[in-house]
Amino acid sequence: METETLFPEAAASETSAEPETNRSSGAPRVLTANRRQLQWRTCDLESTLPADHRARAIWSAIEKLDLSSFYGWVEARGSEPGRPAIDPKILVGLWLYATSEGVGSAREVARRCDKHDVYRWICGGVSANYHTLSDFRVDHGAALDELMTTVLAVLMNADLITLDRVAQDGMKTRASAGAASFRREKGLQECLQEAREQVEAVKREAEQPDVQRSAREQAAAARAAREREERVAAALAELPKARTSKDTEQAKADVRVSTTDPEARVMKMGDGGFRPAYNVQLATDTESRVIVGVDVTNAGTDHAQTEPMLE
Repeated sequence: METETLFPEAAASETSAEPETNRSSGAPRVLTANRRQLQWRTCDLESTLPADHRARAIWSAIEKLDLSSFYGWVEARGSEPGRPAIDPKILVGLWLYATSEGVGSAREVARRCDKHDVYRWICGGVSANYHTLSDFRVDHGAALDELMTTVLAVLMNADLITLDRVAQDGMKTRASAGAASFRREKGLQECLQEAREQVEAVKREAEQPDVQRSAREQAAAARAAREREERVAAALAELPKARTSKDTEQAKADVRVSTTDPEARVMKMGDGGFRPAYNVQLATDTESRVIVGVDVTNAGTDHAQTEPMLE
C-alpha cells in the first residue's frame, strides 16, 4: 500500500532534486580580528572619570593646599633656558592617590599612569616616569609627610576619620634586586676595588678621548662607573645593620647584602619562597578605610612594628 502525502508534487520534487553544483569551491570569506591595526580615537580625559570619583575629591583638596615649598625646587623659571618641570601638584596628587590605594612603589605608580584612567586623569596628559616619581618622593619626603599629616587633620576635623579603631598589617613587596647581587663582605670589598679601578680607567679615557666614541657615550660610561662604585660602597655601609638581626657570630659573618638594592633583605614570601623584599607596614582607619600610616622596613616579620607605627 502506497503512503499518501498531503502535497504529492512537493514530495516528488524533493526526491528528484539533484545536489547543487554551482556553489563556489573557494575558501569562505570572513572578517578576522586585526589587533595591530592603528586606530584614531577621539576622547577627553574628563569623560573617563565619573563626577563623584574619589580622585576628583583629592585633586580638589590639593588645589586648596599651600604647595609653595614644592615649587621652590623648580629650576626652570621665566625666560631662562631649560625644560619645564612637571607641575608638583600632579606628583603630589599621584602619590596621595596611590597612598590611599596602598601603592608605595614608584614603578607601580608609573605603570598605572600608562594603564589606568584614574592615574591618567590626574596626570592630565603629562608623562611621569618612575625615576621622576621616586626622586620627588625622596627629595620631598619631609614635606610629603607634613602634607599627609595636614590632610589627615582636615579629614579628622570634618569627622570623616575618627581613628577610634586602627588596623595594621604588613605586606612583603618584591625588591628590584636579583639573588646574584647579594655578596658577603669579602666579595663586596673585591667589587669595590674593581669599581674604583673602573672609575679611574674611565677618567684616563676622558683625558685621552676615544675618537670612535661620542662624548655622550663617554659621559654615560663615566656615570655608570661612578654609580656602581656608589652602590657597592652603600652595600658595605649596610652590612653592620644587616648583622644586628643575626644571633650567632657565624650567621653574622655569613651576612650578604645586595649591590643593587642594599637595604633589601631576603624574606619568606606568601607562596613559601624566599626572595629579596621589603616589608611595607600599613595602618588603616577601619571605619573610613583611609590609610593613615605607611612605613617601609626590611624586617622579615611584623613583630615589633606596632609601636613605631603608633608613633
